[in-house]
Amino acid sequence: MRWLTAAVVLVAVLAGLLRWRRPAWYWLSFGVTFATCRVLGRYRAVMDACGLTVPPPRWRLAIARMANRPVPEPRAPRILRLRPTRTGLFLRLGLRPGQDAFDVAASCDRLRHSFGMFGVTSREIRSGVVELRMTGYDVLRRVQMPARAERSTMRVPVALREDGDVHYRDYRTTPHALTIGATKSGKSVYQRNLIAELAAQEVALVGIDCKQGVELFPLARRFSALADNPDTAADLLDALISHMEDVYQLIRAEQRITADTPDADIAADIWDLPDHLRPVPVVLLVDEVAELALFATKDEEKRRDRIITALARLAQLGRAAGIYLEICGQRFGSELGKGITMLRAQLSVRTAHRVNDETSANMAFGDIAPDAVLATVQIPISAPGLAITGDASGGWSRIRTPHTSLRAAVDACNKHAHLTPDLPALDAFRPVLASPAVPVAIPAPAAPATP
Repeated sequence: MRWLTAAVVLVAVLAGLLRWRRPAWYWLSFGVTFATCRVLGRYRAVMDACGLTVPPPRWRLAIARMANRPVPEPRAPRILRLRPTRTGLFLRLGLRPGQDAFDVAASCDRLRHSFGMFGVTSREIRSGVVELRMTGYDVLRRVQMPARAERSTMRVPVALREDGDVHYRDYRTTPHALTIGATKSGKSVYQRNLIAELAAQEVALVGIDCKQGVELFPLARRFSALADNPDTAADLLDALISHMEDVYQLIRAEQRITADTPDADIAADIWDLPDHLRPVPVVLLVDEVAELALFATKDEEKRRDRIITALARLAQLGRAAGIYLEICGQRFGSELGKGITMLRAQLSVRTAHRVNDETSANMAFGDIAPDAVLATVQIPISAPGLAITGDASGGWSRIRTPHTSLRAAVDACNKHAHLTPDLPALDAFRPVLASPAVPVAIPAPAAPATP
């Protein structure tokens, strides 16, 4: 018996060590079994305590009275499927007559405590069927993206969601996005990860980085055009609009709307064109939008109006021409001037990292998901990369981007530099890949005068 006791103690110590140091390994080795037993063993009692049961039907009560049997117990939702995953459990429930999916969603926090899980979220699959997604540990504490994340044209994985699923950026479904976040909140890492994923796609990357290019110019080998100041940015946006108009002329020339043309052959955007005629899609990344909206003189005000108008036109008209916007900034509010709220209305996807004021969170989510505003201002400073994301449908969730260093992003861009398309309309803004620069001498501060 001593060897058996020693083995049990050793397994218990191993389980505790894994739970502390490697929660994902603990879940796959021990946690999934314990959690499944807890869910199945406590299911009926938990559902009754959470008010997710319905009284038995009258015909069962009548039969029980006639047969002098005990009164049937209230009925809980049927378990249609229980499937373990690498991060938790999927529990698919069939609702009883009279139950509503909102009742299950409102009880998620109580179900989390009752089943001993880290998190529980629910979503309606179809009428009468609800799926509970349970996470067994904090998947956002140490982000580990799946080894085989799905990738397709203009759809790339960028982060991990709190329910263990991969968060994708799908440009063909939601063309334009707004990303905000304070300094050291993880916004730049999110942008690097997005660029590193897009670098492997057949796409033209166009960047505007008004911090003299310190964020985007290291990735210049994969960019078709770059601007590092507001004056160049204004000219670049005008060139993009001209490119958009040329693409529309191509689409009109290929529409071929005649009586005998099948509906599927009528082109309304670049994705309806034949492969040999389809222009390469363009993703425009603006690193700091506030720098484009600020002005101090009359000339700068005219330039600012020109830039914001061009961005609004690209957001309204660019989708069919294959032009997609990624607007990033530390601060995004109505005080940036006219046209900002009109631009925001075209940005369907909103992602907010930690912000320094509630106004920025309201600007991001106030018009689509007011509940996400409170979640945004509660992001701790000790969790860089943690963000709230939502879209125009009103849904939102917590995500966290895996740490991507600037070196890793540069390597990805250099590896796929041969995919950089040549856009004639943007040739004047193509980054010049010069030889290593000579170190710039920074003058030392003047010594204080001696009395």
